[in-house]
Order: sequence, then structure tokens, then C-alpha cells
Amino acid sequence: MKIAILGPGGIGSTFAFQLARAGHDVTVIARGARLAYLEREQAIVKNTGERAAVRVQGALDPATEWDLVLVTVLASQVDAVLPALAASAARTILFMFNTFEPLDRLRDAVGRERAAFGFPAILAWLDDGVLTTRIVTRGPLLTPVSDPAWAPVFTAAGVPTVVEPDMQSWLRTHAAFVVPGMIASVRAHERRVGISWSEAMALARASDEGFRLVRRLGDAVVPAAMVTYSRLPTVATAALMWAMSRSPSIRRSGAAGPGESRTLIDMMSAAGPDHTRALLAVRP
Repeated sequence: MKIAILGPGGIGSTFAFQLARAGHDVTVIARGARLAYLEREQAIVKNTGERAAVRVQGALDPATEWDLVLVTVLASQVDAVLPALAASAARTILFMFNTFEPLDRLRDAVGRERAAFGFPAILAWLDDGVLTTRIVTRGPLLTPVSDPAWAPVFTAAGVPTVVEPDMQSWLRTHAAFVVPGMIASVRAHERRVGISWSEAMALARASDEGFRLVRRLGDAVVPAAMVTYSRLPTVATAALMWAMSRSPSIRRSGAAGPGESRTLIDMMSAAGPDHTRALLAVRP
């Protein structure tokens, strides 16, 4: 299949590597230093020394009839690429990033019949252009997508994927779950030490508030594992936050900085301005 990856950070690069290795014709759309690196290497390079050859472009070719354009930019960056996506001849445009906003805006921007949504169950980062990645391959929180056609394609490429028809509920649930953890990881990365117990309790209260907001807005808490997590006592959630902030891999993920957690909290506050006091209290 002919696939374009728009946003080749750690997540986009992981998909590019896996899909290219599986035999798909993968083109990576990049800019700046990442574009220069990929133009030089003409490949995604992993920290293991493995390489997967890809095509490289500085902009999405609107005339190419891509089978898929996979969008892995941050939510705060998506508006800048919507005009190019709308003009694209792609058959499917799959948005795959954290967001709390209603998804209809993106559907309307690119055409409802070809818009799809998902989320990467992947932890990945780049060091001097070289990819380090960990793909979730088992358990209840595999990569979900709304379009059933792409679950077997990603799974065959080494990214186990399940179908989730209600991606808005899934993404809002995930935001409630992940924002406090993001903040904990950023603090731990900056200090090179885990968060305090009082910080863990504040983040746990923010997590509780986030799940309440999801339900208040009429969305479901999904998948089932998140229902269980959302019902944990606050002190149990705090204990998990405290322990997680001491994990080297989680602390390393905090190098991405606080921008994404800020964006998500702002989205949550806009959706429920009277119901996000605890979230705003921990906003970086």
C-alpha cells in the first residue's frame, strides 16, 4: 500500500519503520532538522542499528492517491496541516494523537467519508535522529483505530491493533488517564527524581476530575480497563503516580516537556469550564 506519514517524531517514525519493513511503500513528510536527517539517511534508523528505507518529502503531494495518510503531529499542530490534508487525494486520513476536542471538526475538515481516528500504544523518542521505541504488544491497551480496514494492516506490521468505533470516548478517556502521568513524568525528568506524595495526591485528584468530566459530557469511559482504573480510590491512583515517576522509561518520556499536557488541560477546561479546578491546579 502507498502510505504517507505526516509528523515523523517518535510515533510517526515507529509506524514508518514497521510499515516499511512490512513491505508497504512509505513516504515520510517532515520539516526542519528531521527532514534534513531523513533526506541524508533515506531511512528510519533505530537505536539497535536496524534501518527501514523510506521515501522523504518536505510537503504532502496533493495529487498522490495515498491509500493512507497517517497524521501523528501534536493536537496543537494539526490546524497547520488541515489545508494540505483537505486538498489531498488520499483515500483515508487517519488522525492519531492525543486530543480532547470533539472529532467532528476534523471529520468535516477532510471529509467525513475518509476521516478515521486512532491512538498509538507506543512509547518512542528520537535522539539525534535515531529512534528508540517500545510497542505495546499484549494486554488491554493495544493501539485502537476506528476504521476496521487498518487494524489488520498495522497488526501485520508489528503494531497489534484493535477496532474501537467510539474513538471520541476513547480519546477523552485517555486524556483523563494520561495528563496527570505526563505532568509527573515531566517533573521527574526535570528534577531527576520522583514526585512527592503531595504532588501525587494532587495529580490523582486531577485524574478523578478528568474521568468525571468525560462522563459529564456524555462520553463513555472506554475500554474496560479504564473503567476499572477510573474507580480506584484516590490514594491508590496517587500511589501509582508516585511509583511511575520513579521508572526510568517514564522519566525519559518527560523530556518532551509540558506542552502536550497544557494543551489537553486547556481542551478539557474549554469543554467543562466549571468542572476542571483540580486539573487547572496542576497545569504546568
